[in-house]
Amino acid sequence: MKKDSARDAVVQEARELLVAMEAALLQIEMEGPGKDAVNAIFRAAHTIKGSAGLFAFDSIVQFTHLVEHVLDKVRNEELPLNDHMMSLLLQCGDYIGELVDAIERREEEHEPDLARRQALEAELDVMARSAGAAAPPPAQVTAAAAAGTAEQPAPPVLPANDGAPSSNPYWHLSLQFSDNVLRDGLDPVSFLHYLRTLGRIVAIMPVLEQMPEAEQMDAESCYLGFEICLVSDSTLQTLESVFEFVREDSRIDILPPRSPLSAYAGVLGRLGTAEAQRLAAMWQQHGALSEPEWQGLGMDAAAALAASRAAPAGAARPSTVVAALAQIGPRPRPLDDRRAQEQKFIKIEVSRLDQLIDLVGELVIAGASARLIARRRKDTQFEEATQAIDALMEQIRDAALTLRMVQISEVFQRFPRIVRDFARDMEKDIELVMTGSETELDKSMIERIADPLMHIVRNAIDHGIEPAAERIAAGKEPKATLRLNATHESGSVVIEVMDDGRGMDRDRILATAISRGLTTPDADLSDAEIYRFVFEPGFSTARQVTELSGRGVGMDVVKRNIDALHGEVAIDTERGRGTVVRVRLPLTLAIISGFQVVVGNAVFVIPLDMVVECIDMPAQRPEHNIVSVREEPLPFVHLRELFDLPLRERGRKSLVIVQYGQQRAGLLVDGLLGECQAVIKPLGQLFGKVKGLSGSTILGDGRVALILDIPHLVQYTQQQEQYHPTTQAERGVASEQ
Repeated sequence: MKKDSARDAVVQEARELLVAMEAALLQIEMEGPGKDAVNAIFRAAHTIKGSAGLFAFDSIVQFTHLVEHVLDKVRNEELPLNDHMMSLLLQCGDYIGELVDAIERREEEHEPDLARRQALEAELDVMARSAGAAAPPPAQVTAAAAAGTAEQPAPPVLPANDGAPSSNPYWHLSLQFSDNVLRDGLDPVSFLHYLRTLGRIVAIMPVLEQMPEAEQMDAESCYLGFEICLVSDSTLQTLESVFEFVREDSRIDILPPRSPLSAYAGVLGRLGTAEAQRLAAMWQQHGALSEPEWQGLGMDAAAALAASRAAPAGAARPSTVVAALAQIGPRPRPLDDRRAQEQKFIKIEVSRLDQLIDLVGELVIAGASARLIARRRKDTQFEEATQAIDALMEQIRDAALTLRMVQISEVFQRFPRIVRDFARDMEKDIELVMTGSETELDKSMIERIADPLMHIVRNAIDHGIEPAAERIAAGKEPKATLRLNATHESGSVVIEVMDDGRGMDRDRILATAISRGLTTPDADLSDAEIYRFVFEPGFSTARQVTELSGRGVGMDVVKRNIDALHGEVAIDTERGRGTVVRVRLPLTLAIISGFQVVVGNAVFVIPLDMVVECIDMPAQRPEHNIVSVREEPLPFVHLRELFDLPLRERGRKSLVIVQYGQQRAGLLVDGLLGECQAVIKPLGQLFGKVKGLSGSTILGDGRVALILDIPHLVQYTQQQEQYHPTTQAERGVASEQ
């Protein structure tokens, strides 16, 4: 693996684990401590440390080791998982995130915030000492010291120069795997296979002391241990790294060649009498220790060897097991088992998906050109072939776009922590309810909608939701509810942020708008137009500036970012009842199904999802751009006049009825050309700010067609309708009928 690829893999995995860690902590806060959640937090921290350690990212290893030590105390119920501990672990998760960001920037040698790290480490140390033992310095954690379980710590591995060295030429590895190693998805035998790549296994003895009776065995638990003699030129650090992912829950002792006798005595002392005799026999058989050294251990080598050979009837001799394990190879699995283990998901760089979408777009344009040629030649077989290709291209397009669709939960999952912290800072009790997290949206839009939603949620907490005392005085529950909801509607994604707070003060907003010169006192404005003032730059009605909001910065950014995504944001509020901020976004900004219309000599494309129907326009043009459709007044816009295009008198006009949200409008066009696949291209600087246009596409004959901005046109017709009182009267009569 290349170093850059390894770095990217560590960063990606760490971020995913931090998200899981934070989610588990917040779940504990809502539902109470649970063993599974605590173990999930511990495993996340342990895996982050292990992955970073493999690539020598020491800063994150050392900090995460302290966090892991405290989590181990929590897991063993030596420390309570109270509110203070929750806050500390969340802050530690945030700082680990900063360390991960530093790795991504290739700045892992520089501490992001040394003062913050020292404060967190000091608090972690206080926590660990309150449980009776401080965490050992990470730099001194070796395979021997870090291995042992909480109930039975492993004796330390003595350095080779402590006392007289022995004559043993072999590395000795004493392994006792955790009961849960199989449940964690790890195979103990795979570690033995890897050891064989680092040297030669001279002898291996299985330790069976913890093996229960057959009827008491759990198929998912591991009961085996191993005593191994190894010949290798590897360093101690290399051998330790083999067991990086199991060292915390397992006992891993590694003795270098020619370690002092006291170290070998410690190994024998941990084993029962029978197992110790077998191990001594294995050493004696392979010439690990000399006769004087045996005497120094207080053992009779000949007696140990004789006792080991007197195995019970039916039991395999150690030599047989040693030979079998030493020569063991990969066990082939049945085909069905291999298929069951195949990966169901793979990770792909976003740039590769973008390249695929671009190629599909070019394929769509080429297909449109071929279809046009087939029509001009009036070749029936050619046309049928292009139609078949069109159908396949549409499926390819949909499949390619689906690859870029991700669930909006990727954004929603950030808000439990955000709401928790903001609510505590504001001393408010808020319950967050999220629905529709499975709703899918283009990944490029997911990344750009997070900040606008953050501003909306922050304003809801600060300005919308009242303190508990004020809520009780208003007859409400002291605990407020903040809802995040996402759903598909009319070819768009609608995201709603709803609170049951005090609502917006219409009169106060209007007064502020008048004082800032945004409107005049005699202006006849609808509620929607008044509430739209809050999106003006610098607009704020807050009497007090807080750390969260009140400076008039934020909501204008929300509007600008959503406009850049060709979306819409609207406010629906009721004084004393709450506020709903509704964001509507297109599903994708890449390729859409469109409907072509002609106006003058220009071709326009309307997103097909927004087209309701097409009707013939009466020869006599109605007044005020209002037409009656099934006895309902419908406002429409004449595209020729709107874009100042040349007059085209040939034939009758057509009215394309479109819908955006709950509102409908008509678009008056000169002709209908039918459906198409439109590859969305951005508008240049010259047309980028033209109202009513959202993009462009290339037609089959090479011409450029403009894509209409339906949300803006629908809003435009609604505004025109408000200026004609007779229209409102007609609508009222129609509704009464």
